[in-house]
Amino acid sequence: MNLYPVSISLSSYGADVVRERGQASFIPLLARAGASRIELREELFTVENHEALSLAIEAQGLECLYSSPLELWNEGQTQPNANLEATLLRATACGATWLKVSLGHFNQNCDMNALASCLTRHAVRVLVENDQTVQGGRIEPLSRFFARVQALDLPVGMTFDIGNWQWQDQSAISAAKQLGRYVEYVHCKAVARNALGKLIATPPEPSDLHQWEQLLRQIVPGVPRAIEYPLQAEDLLALSQQHISTLARLGQPQGAFSHA
Repeated sequence: MNLYPVSISLSSYGADVVRERGQASFIPLLARAGASRIELREELFTVENHEALSLAIEAQGLECLYSSPLELWNEGQTQPNANLEATLLRATACGATWLKVSLGHFNQNCDMNALASCLTRHAVRVLVENDQTVQGGRIEPLSRFFARVQALDLPVGMTFDIGNWQWQDQSAISAAKQLGRYVEYVHCKAVARNALGKLIATPPEPSDLHQWEQLLRQIVPGVPRAIEYPLQAEDLLALSQQHISTLARLGQPQGAFSHA
């Protein structure tokens, strides 16, 4: 059996806890738990030194992805988000190989050549995620965007968030079939409604894991997958190890993969 690379989004340990302890404090935990990659969260930074963080991540042998809430395209604008360049520089300072962002308000008038010009100045690869919004969380605009990316051969891939499709009543399996060939990173989270009827991320049940197996068979085999659901326990190491072990085994090949 193949064991596939697993990442942990640091938001999984709770925003308040991560802000209080600092993201650097979780690096040894992820390494000991068997994670291959750490996903830093821009919204959880306090006063940490990016260069020191980069060295600490490298010392533990982890890959690094930098997650930003930035939308690639602002509403009513044809040029890429003016903050993209600075965000790429912050990701680079942290030693990240990838920058995860949201699509934003993409349309046919968006200047893809301007995006290409910006990206060629940086080694960091951009991964666009389906978020929970109308503009960035539906299959149709993401399909149009990635068709343009492919036509221009831009250094952009997709982060496929399994749970986020539910916020816009989109079918995750349909999304995987249509977008699977672009996917380079998968966010794993189950979704439930809380007492107030609000959708929230939750750890997976066996039924969720079964669904994730089906989804992963529509995507490039062995794609790195990330825990992005609550990890809360007295023994965070044991809990993290358990969930990493489970995700590392998901998506074993069974015949041909469909990207229809």
